[in-house]
Amino acid sequence: MDFRYDVIVVGAGHAGCEAASAAARMGSKTLLITMDMNKIAQMSCNPAVGGIAKGQIVREIDALGGQMGIVTDRSAIQFRMLNQSKGPAMWSPRSQSDRKRFIEEWIKVLSHTDNLNIWQDIVTSLIIKDNKACGVKTMLGIEMEAQAVVLTNGTFLNGLMHCGKTQVKGGRISEPASYGITEQLVELGFKSDRMKTGTPARIDARSIHFDELIRQDGDNDWHQFSYLNTIQRELKQMPCWITYTNPKTHEALRAGLKDSPLFNGQIQSIGPRYCPSIETKIVTFADKDAHQLFLEPEGVDSNEYYVNGFSSSLPWQVQLAGLKTVKGLEDVVLYRPGYAIEYDFFDPTQLHHTLETKQIKNLFFAGQINGTTGYEEAAGQGLVAGVNAHINVHGGNPFTMGRDESYIGVLIDDLVNKGVDEPYRMFTSRAEYRILLRQDNADERLTQRSYEMGLATKERYNLLRKKQSSCTDFIEFMQNTIVHKGDVDGWLESIGSAPLHEGCKISELILRPQVGIKALAEVLPELKAKIEELSDEIVESCEIQIKYAGYIKREKMEAAKLQRLDQIRIPDNFNFNDVQSLSTEARQKLSRIRPKSIGEAQRIPGVSPNDVSVLLVLMGR
Repeated sequence: MDFRYDVIVVGAGHAGCEAASAAARMGSKTLLITMDMNKIAQMSCNPAVGGIAKGQIVREIDALGGQMGIVTDRSAIQFRMLNQSKGPAMWSPRSQSDRKRFIEEWIKVLSHTDNLNIWQDIVTSLIIKDNKACGVKTMLGIEMEAQAVVLTNGTFLNGLMHCGKTQVKGGRISEPASYGITEQLVELGFKSDRMKTGTPARIDARSIHFDELIRQDGDNDWHQFSYLNTIQRELKQMPCWITYTNPKTHEALRAGLKDSPLFNGQIQSIGPRYCPSIETKIVTFADKDAHQLFLEPEGVDSNEYYVNGFSSSLPWQVQLAGLKTVKGLEDVVLYRPGYAIEYDFFDPTQLHHTLETKQIKNLFFAGQINGTTGYEEAAGQGLVAGVNAHINVHGGNPFTMGRDESYIGVLIDDLVNKGVDEPYRMFTSRAEYRILLRQDNADERLTQRSYEMGLATKERYNLLRKKQSSCTDFIEFMQNTIVHKGDVDGWLESIGSAPLHEGCKISELILRPQVGIKALAEVLPELKAKIEELSDEIVESCEIQIKYAGYIKREKMEAAKLQRLDQIRIPDNFNFNDVQSLSTEARQKLSRIRPKSIGEAQRIPGVSPNDVSVLLVLMGR
């Protein structure tokens, strides 16, 4: 071992695992450094992957050749497709995972990845020469050389945990914090700040009265995250359970607010607004008598349950008293209480879209170090950072994605152009072109590009080509096959749809909101025979393409306008402060963020349409 690498990745959370895997699989000699090899890809909060908009990110990671979707499918104990009552742009896959199995599957992936080594240690500083990252120094006193370094430190940078008035230094329960890196980077001119997140208590299943709770099973239909068709679900499928807080719960929690770190001044940093602690809920929504709680299993062989919706940093006695007032939890036994954690992050406007820092070349940030929250957001950033670290070392065009190409592209563009004032979480509402960014078509958007740059495998590419060919044939069949008036009139009447005046094509009939392709197939034998030759995923994708063709066309036109502005480049040395016709706020923000194109400049808060017009004139447009 000579400790000389192409790429070093610091931290083996969700961002670090994807970064290290991507860089190594593309051919870089890669080292992944972690404090504890038994907690690789630890699910620090709830034992689940995906959800609203997050599920789309996981499918994009998989389409690009990342590993999160595969690992999730192999460790799944429940799968649900959320938002099916809404349009397909909102459909979002979500899976409960066996926490232990999730870690084991990631260890298998990393252990069998060529060009990848793992080292257990703590990085205390970076080696920087001539404004370039050249390696790291560790707690064991080892200096390791690298041509690129990716920092994915999660909540460990100067991490401080809070449970009531008790404060414990650490990055996660029973794990030490990391010191030195923040101080070094701040000294080099980086802007750092603090954020807060939290987690709820874990409870013993043997103390839960499940017969008093509402059972929530997963979907019966087979679903998966990975586009590979070789993944088999192996574990027993388990339900989640629903219960609610009540006025007695809120009364018990209010009694402890004087000792709450969130309200007594102990915690100063900003937490996630969209995922508040239970004490924040009872204060902010004081008029509500109940808040929904989900009890989520941690694994098939574990009695540990996660109380989703009850995140708290109140004293453990107050948490326990509150939980005992909840229906079904009257005899609850804790494995451990919830806690809050404060940690350092860096203003992401200090990054390029490749996630390389602007101040130090070949230094990349990914995950919560950029002010985001969530496993999925971290993993998506990690993959992009790992790919670009490899490209920086071996050459090639930088890998970035537009807002019309992926949710990961939206995420990174928001971070780089807007920064963060609270932990960033992805929502479908953040994407202007969400009908283009559906969960069913991530492979069509991204796999070919990934294959061409050397990350996605030939197997993935061949599956994509086969899917595209099947979709083209099936859509042509529906566009060319006539349905006669007498074939469907009775059925149309039964579903409340107007009868046909004359024959029409199957594709025209599917445009009706009441008509679903599988239901129609039950009265059209020719269509049913065709569907039986295809996978559910292909049938679903084709139906969406037909039903929403008008919306898809319109969004593609809007995206093309955005692309035109993104193609108008701003010179690297352009001095915004010299342009007096720009507003003062625009000059300040443009000088700080330094966008590379008019499109990027337009998306910076505080840059007005008039400022954009001025820039267009200056760029000769």
